[in-house]
Amino acid sequence: MRIDGLYAYTGGKAFDAAAAFVVLLHGAQHDHSVWILHSRYLAHHGYAVLALDLPGHGRSSAPLPASVEAHAERIAGALATLASPRFVLVGHSMGALVALEVARRLPSRVAGVALLGGAFPMKVSEALLSATRDDPAAAMQMINVWSHSAAIAPFAARPSNPGPGFSIVWQNLRLMERIARVNGAEVLAADFSACNSYRGGLEAAQALRCPALFICGVADQMTPPKAAAALIDACADREVVSLPATGHALMAENPEGVRQALRRFVQRCVAAGAA
Repeated sequence: MRIDGLYAYTGGKAFDAAAAFVVLLHGAQHDHSVWILHSRYLAHHGYAVLALDLPGHGRSSAPLPASVEAHAERIAGALATLASPRFVLVGHSMGALVALEVARRLPSRVAGVALLGGAFPMKVSEALLSATRDDPAAAMQMINVWSHSAAIAPFAARPSNPGPGFSIVWQNLRLMERIARVNGAEVLAADFSACNSYRGGLEAAQALRCPALFICGVADQMTPPKAAAALIDACADREVVSLPATGHALMAENPEGVRQALRRFVQRCVAAGAA
């Protein structure tokens, strides 16, 4: 379905605007498909789901925002048109920063915020920033390796192949390449520049009126758990779940750990809203 020009995958169920719902926000150079397992689980267990393609990504219309705040403005405006009074926000990596800013713009409607692979500041090295602009193919190769735990990051490592014809590492690279092909090579540079320049994380975390869940991959090389410490401390009502042997691609590397953490958190937030 589409909401004000933004594409939303609903997990295989028709979206019920009267039900408690969950909004899933992907990270840089990704789209809604990174949430495919978790969106379907939630949709088939009593929750309405909107796994969004961020503006200028996947099937969502341009223009491509240049900042985290601009992404949040666009998404908050779209969500504000829905009749459902309350929802839970879930964001991964850059999507975690966007989720914080959406919550700041819609404080009375957000029942909870779950941040996966979040960090503040989300600094990007100048060498990688330059590569995203000048050599996107090389940048995507580097990002893809760093996005996975060291045990599976090499493209030929067997743990990255949980079944015949399937590879977590190659799948992620192909997704990044598809975003570049469909939406333009400038998406990669814009996304990483937005993460690097974002400055409002602590203020947004301090402004939260709802519970916050942090899901951290212990083996995350992109946003190591210690990089989330300032955000965690800034939240008044927070919970931290650490997933062992899990890198930055948490939803692919440890889908069950993410599923269990999200299930408990969404149940808690929805129950609190009903009460």
